[in-house]
Amino acid sequence: MNNPIGKLYGIGVGPGDPDLLTLKAVKVLQQVSVVFTAASSKNDYSLALEIARPHIPEDARIHSLAFPMTRDAAAKQDAWVANADIVVDFLRQGHDAAFLTLGDSLTFSTFGYLLRQIAERYPDIPVETVPGITSYQASAAALNMPLVEGEESLLVLSGAQGGDRLRGNGHKPDNVVFMKAYRNVPSICAALDDADMLGHAAGVVNCSQPGQELIRDVTTLLEREPNYWTLIIAKKSSPHGPQKS
Repeated sequence: MNNPIGKLYGIGVGPGDPDLLTLKAVKVLQQVSVVFTAASSKNDYSLALEIARPHIPEDARIHSLAFPMTRDAAAKQDAWVANADIVVDFLRQGHDAAFLTLGDSLTFSTFGYLLRQIAERYPDIPVETVPGITSYQASAAALNMPLVEGEESLLVLSGAQGGDRLRGNGHKPDNVVFMKAYRNVPSICAALDDADMLGHAAGVVNCSQPGQELIRDVTTLLEREPNYWTLIIAKKSSPHGPQKS
């Protein structure tokens, strides 16, 4: 007799604090028998796993999926195909499984790529996505800084291309978030200055992780060593700048 096909859950574990997992995410983690994590092909470390670990039963099977850190599109595609096959093999054995990802499951997320592969190649596989708290939501909360109000707009960008995406945006947003600003803080600050938003910008380093820092003047980041987990929130000139904590 064939085993019923297991369900795959894509779980956003939030930005760092294990207490920021949703009740739904915790409930799912306590029920699945396999937990998948994404890691570099150079090592098997997963920050998402460390965040979720307090909520994972000791008898759950942890399986690390390797993804190469490369710009080679063919190599990345091969990795997604191979990892989708691994996940589906477990599901076809009847195991319910969770795939962990930082922040939200579908916001700049590794799960989005895996989801696409499974939807295209294995349409019979049941998948449920469990949303998570994003780093920019948690950062805004840490700063007591409203993200959007009234009819305002919000633009969320990767910091990988510095400030170019903001400069090239025809519609200037009321509020903008740069995630993972890292080495591109100078370019981002310059773009915010051009958009008259630099004076109402703030940053968070290591959001909700040990060593979290709230940066009230983002220009001070220009004098520091780059930190990968650097996020910047900026607003148009308004009376609603970063609030004092």
